[in-house]
Amino acid sequence: SRLDSMIGDLLQILEESGKGENTIVIYIGDHGADMLRSKRTCYEGGLRIPMIMRWCGQVTPHICNKLVSTLDIMPTVLDATGVEQVAGLPGKTLRPLFHGQPVSWREHFFAEYHTHAAAPNFFPQRCVRNRQYKLIESLLPDTIHPDYEKTIAKLQKDYDDQDYAGSFDIPAMIASALPEVQKAYALMRQPPRFQLYDLQDDPYEFKNLADLPEYSNILEDLKQRLTDWRLKTNDPLLDPEKLERLKQEVQLVKKKSDGKKHTWRYPEYLME
Repeated sequence: SRLDSMIGDLLQILEESGKGENTIVIYIGDHGADMLRSKRTCYEGGLRIPMIMRWCGQVTPHICNKLVSTLDIMPTVLDATGVEQVAGLPGKTLRPLFHGQPVSWREHFFAEYHTHAAAPNFFPQRCVRNRQYKLIESLLPDTIHPDYEKTIAKLQKDYDDQDYAGSFDIPAMIASALPEVQKAYALMRQPPRFQLYDLQDDPYEFKNLADLPEYSNILEDLKQRLTDWRLKTNDPLLDPEKLERLKQEVQLVKKKSDGKKHTWRYPEYLME
């Protein structure tokens, strides 16, 4: 594949330069694909990316299933180079995971999404997951996710511009899909306040468990952890007035190019 070839070329040059043994190589993917339920969402398709690390003599080849983040890269590099850690960083060094041995590690992982650009696709979400369950909180529940129609239109235009043979109708494809798939896309388009998924039994996040009584304890535990994290990180959107004001300001910007001309006021009121 192109990836294998280009990474291979890079590693070969490192070896030929004599620096291969003393170079940490970290490969990561970007966010999820520019499709529905991927990029610009808190679903796994938008958050989970590949990460490969090579450090000769220091990292034992193995597969690690711990909850790690790109936020861990800087602490890891500082640790590896003997530089003092920066106080307050949200990540942690990955060195304890280098050899695949049982170690104490984080049990929960947090993420957030606000908006992709200045255009009005503002749809803030927060999420927390452990090894099995994920909770997504939409801060503007029961409203239409602006990226739903936007993404469909973009994909349709990309297809039409290529002048491919045949038809390409995403809404029709969703309408003809299995009921659980249809429901999953409906949840992305207009999500409730909370979505709870069992990532072991339902890795594609098709079945929202948030309203099922048998999952109430798990739901409440993750809700509390998410709230605690938002408080700890001083999330300004915990304040309904600030959330509403930010929403109104973002919605004044009708297209991406207008954002460069707009005088943004959110730094003033979000940091109060």
